[in-house]
Amino acid sequence: MRATTIKVEGILLEELNRQKPPSQSLSAYVRSVLQQEVLRRKMANAAEQYAQFLSGTAAERAWLDEWDR
Repeated sequence: MRATTIKVEGILLEELNRQKPPSQSLSAYVRSVLQQEVLRRKMANAAEQYAQFLSGTAAERAWLDEWDR
């Protein structure tokens, strides 16, 4: 795996340092924030795909409605 160095400075660096837990390094904190964002985007994409699937599949919508009751 290739490592990448990203320069963070100024107000962004100050804000990241304020938000990170004291027990966590800045690198670990930024890595966790990026991982959470990647996961959030994947989940949003999956939700959008599922909504499209539901809109095009009446049987699935009917089953979900029945299950919901």
